[in-house]
Amino acid sequence: MRTLPSLDVEHPLPEAPWFEPGATWSARRAFLHIVAETAQHAGRIDVLRETIDGQKTMG
Repeated sequence: MRTLPSLDVEHPLPEAPWFEPGATWSARRAFLHIVAETAQHAGRIDVLRETIDGQKTMG
């Protein structure tokens, strides 16, 4: 298993139009981004599932 010495270790981001050239993110920022994106989109997936199978998890 690989480990990081700290969550504050910076890593370069890939070249992409939405990143500034030479941008870096810490492992902490990347992890928080994944958690936030998952939380934001999880409800939308549930709506699609309910539309397809007709089952509701709440209400």
